[in-house]
Amino acid sequence: MEEQLKNKKILITGGAGSVGSALIKDLLKYDESVIRVFDISENEIHNLKNNFSGEERLRYLIGDVRDSNRLELAMDGIDIVIHLAAMKHVYACEYNPFEAVKTNINGLQNVIDCARNENVEKMIFSSTDKAAHPLSVMGITKLMGEKLVSLAEHYKGDKRTLFASVRFGNVIGSNGSVIPAFKKQIKEGGPVIINDIDMTRFVITMPEAVDLILKSIKFVKGGEVFVWKMRALRIPDLALAMAKRYAEGIEIKMVIKGKGEGEKIHEETMSAEELSRAVEMENLYIIFPIVDHARVRNKYQDAKEIENPVISSDMGEFLSQEAIDKLLEKEIDPC
Repeated sequence: MEEQLKNKKILITGGAGSVGSALIKDLLKYDESVIRVFDISENEIHNLKNNFSGEERLRYLIGDVRDSNRLELAMDGIDIVIHLAAMKHVYACEYNPFEAVKTNINGLQNVIDCARNENVEKMIFSSTDKAAHPLSVMGITKLMGEKLVSLAEHYKGDKRTLFASVRFGNVIGSNGSVIPAFKKQIKEGGPVIINDIDMTRFVITMPEAVDLILKSIKFVKGGEVFVWKMRALRIPDLALAMAKRYAEGIEIKMVIKGKGEGEKIHEETMSAEELSRAVEMENLYIIFPIVDHARVRNKYQDAKEIENPVISSDMGEFLSQEAIDKLLEKEIDPC
């Protein structure tokens, strides 16, 4: 990765969030990199600046991806763009669908246009497993985003920019995950509120999420969607494991609230159609673009056809409560 990132100027939109913060920490290992953090939240930018106090390679820019003029200024002289900014909560997008479109689709189009116009080397878009067979507004906007990123390859003319997407599952330890909510409910004596007794989810750790982004920068050929080979868990098992860890001997009850608007009982890493044009490599699945996918496939000589794919969170083995507890110990409560 060093040759991919050395002496590079990197822009991270939505960079003051939890994934962005973890990514910055990793990128700073590459001595000559300069990182511009672009975020709409003044408070998050302030907190990030305090966390990285004295780090002269970071630049802090307040702005909105809906504002193409501000983005153009932020992207001046940039080599790599990592686009994390989005409306990410299912419920927020369900009740504010037009705002979700403005940020997740129109904002992304601004990022694509500016990346192309500024002739950046690579642009990576952060998507979600909710983009596979989406039911929610958020998932639909993310799937549309993946399509825009993939098709940007065919609208860039003589520009050098390579475009690709990454699909996350539920990132353990991120601000938007269910874990902080469960922990708060347990510390307050319960009950723990879950939406459905059968609900399952794919999970990815913060280091894995960062690694997925870095690998996409390393491997991108143009138009791909990179998906981490994620583990799955049952939401009730997560609640029980957390109750054992945090309840301090108090019995914690679970309450079933019912599935929320736009929610799925199980998530998918990819659709059956996407599986037909996907390969695996290291810890990744790589989905090739519909348009011209044979040309892109030929650039992955080391990749192999997928054996025993796990494309739904109710397939294969689930993480046990003991395994979940070890993940919590490592990712949430490190010594």
